[in-house]
Amino acid sequence: MNDVEALILKLIIEDPYISLNDLAAKTDVPKDAVAGYISSLTKQGKILGRAYMLPERRQVLCVGGANIDRKIWAKGVLELGTSNPAESSKSCGGVARNIAENLGRLGNNVSVLTVVGDDHEGHWLMEYTRAFVDVAPSEFLNGQSTGTYTAVLDHDGEMTVALAEMSVYDSITPAFIDPKWGYFASADFIMLDTNFPADVLERIIERCRKENIELCITPVSSPKARKLPDNLLGVTWLIANKEEAEAISGITIENEGDFFRAAEIIIHKGVEKVVISRGDKGLIYFTRKGEAGVLIPPAISVIDVTGAGDSLVAGIIYAHLNGIPTEDACKIGMACSIITLQSIETVNPILNNKQLLETFKQNFK
Repeated sequence: MNDVEALILKLIIEDPYISLNDLAAKTDVPKDAVAGYISSLTKQGKILGRAYMLPERRQVLCVGGANIDRKIWAKGVLELGTSNPAESSKSCGGVARNIAENLGRLGNNVSVLTVVGDDHEGHWLMEYTRAFVDVAPSEFLNGQSTGTYTAVLDHDGEMTVALAEMSVYDSITPAFIDPKWGYFASADFIMLDTNFPADVLERIIERCRKENIELCITPVSSPKARKLPDNLLGVTWLIANKEEAEAISGITIENEGDFFRAAEIIIHKGVEKVVISRGDKGLIYFTRKGEAGVLIPPAISVIDVTGAGDSLVAGIIYAHLNGIPTEDACKIGMACSIITLQSIETVNPILNNKQLLETFKQNFK
């Protein structure tokens, strides 16, 4: 930002309703040039749009998917090729949205940037989400259907297969993101899932790196993890499961050593801290500074695994924002995940700071 831009920004902060004529007069700069400087300030995220709206400071911006989750539970052992007795439910989902709601329930100032269809389900999804999260950065898209995720769970609550219909995200381009950069620039921390197209992911990663904005990436699935660029320099955290880590690292993980080898490859791509979850076997963490470890979860009764990975990410981000070291941040993430595993909801409605602290103390003394 040059001296003229700094002066224009100062005048706008003092009077957000100041006109172009007044800005030109007070800066001794032609009106068309002032308009150019304002355009530059908008692209930098210093102001939002033509009304000179100053971006509100948001602690976390979650970017990516917001879907309708449909879950089908088999009442008995699943048999392929035949009809199975089952129960079903519908709830709000989407990786970015789920993480945002978890963080909101933990008291963070959080917003979500996503797209949904301009349909009944999209409006229902956003109306529910706004109770915990600022949805102002998000948009309804005409002619598009809100994304859906359908998970089939066995009688033990483990996912056997999942089906995703998320073509709504294919329409997102870097040109959609650039005018919204003010939401990124005014955040302390960005959480990015991999629902958006590859060129959009690369643009966000590159701009966060250039502007020194902390960024956490969590892949949605192994196919979508392959959309990430090779250059991940500037990424603070990358939190993935085994299959996603294999897709990013390019190796097959067969034993505990392979988990750390995959993490090291990802670190060499530029990431500062890598966490790879291992389901009921816990997780491993590995950092550029040489921190490394394995965390084994306590034995608990699992009701539903859906959303557990999202709550793990939310707990780690929550801990990171509070200055908690890597190992303890991972433990807090696991405690958050434990709360989710003991609920049929994708985000457990009992989650709050007190519940998280109690779960942490009970399981990670």
